[in-house]
Amino acid sequence: MVESAIRVGISSCLLGNPVRFDGGHKLDRYLRDTLGAFVDWVPVCPEVECGLPVPREALRLVGDPRDPRLVTARTGVDHTAGMKAWAARRLDALEREDLCGFVFKSRSPSSGMRQVKVYPPEGGVPKPAGVGIFARAFIERFPLLPVEDEGRLNDPQLREGFIERIFVVSRWKRYRRDDGTAGGFVAFHTENKLLVLAHSPKHYAALGKLAAGAGAQGRRPPAALLDAYLATLLEGLRLVATAAKHANVLQHAAGYFKRLLSPDEKAELGEAIESHRRGLIPLVVPVTLLAHHTRVYGEPWLARQHYLHLQPRELMLRNHV
Repeated sequence: MVESAIRVGISSCLLGNPVRFDGGHKLDRYLRDTLGAFVDWVPVCPEVECGLPVPREALRLVGDPRDPRLVTARTGVDHTAGMKAWAARRLDALEREDLCGFVFKSRSPSSGMRQVKVYPPEGGVPKPAGVGIFARAFIERFPLLPVEDEGRLNDPQLREGFIERIFVVSRWKRYRRDDGTAGGFVAFHTENKLLVLAHSPKHYAALGKLAAGAGAQGRRPPAALLDAYLATLLEGLRLVATAAKHANVLQHAAGYFKRLLSPDEKAELGEAIESHRRGLIPLVVPVTLLAHHTRVYGEPWLARQHYLHLQPRELMLRNHV
């Protein structure tokens, strides 16, 4: 089922808006047209929104990578204080937007989230060791929200993981907003078990303990427990789900059918799982086969698993991993 009202921040130039220093843009058609069919983008351009014109002199980071200054590349005008003051106000507004994540422009001195060039004050060769001024402020204000840059999203595994996380955050926000009960919490945990297991068995075990504790808390688990659960959940989901991890989860799920499938069906499913483990077929093949058996045999626990019915098919994420 397609989620609704998933609001995600994005660097404005990635949507094709002509806000870059040279008057151009960096349109990413996958983000705008494909993923954009399932999320509501909230565009942000730090440099324009803090008052700089289009076109404008290019900016760069200078000094200590841990706390660099933002200055114009040719004339050396320092915009650090203005950018930080604007960022504080903009983050207050973005908090009210109830975002589920953010996609940054890679290597931007204002919006790059990693490997931004930082120049020595006296001149010389820059080091790709910085974080853009706005990106750093955003991550510090919202440390749990999924963030990526458009360059890394060209990697199918990283793209799948990021989109998984924004959908999980959306479901979590809906639970906190519309439910908040111990029963709803246990249901959320149950529906995401296989998804978490595919990323990290360690976090899967830790989340199970937290969920068990929530059931003993009464009708509404305390906020501290829920906050700890979300932090652990997203920490686990940030770990890459490898083919080997997926194969282990698929074999676990296949165990629900060991007394139901015919020998030929068991062989077909086992071959699909092993072929994915070896990198011969994409994940969509064994997952689709398992989802088929889940429907045919009416397996209720598997039918609830978001792992088998994760994102809209149109995104085709599991066709490439």
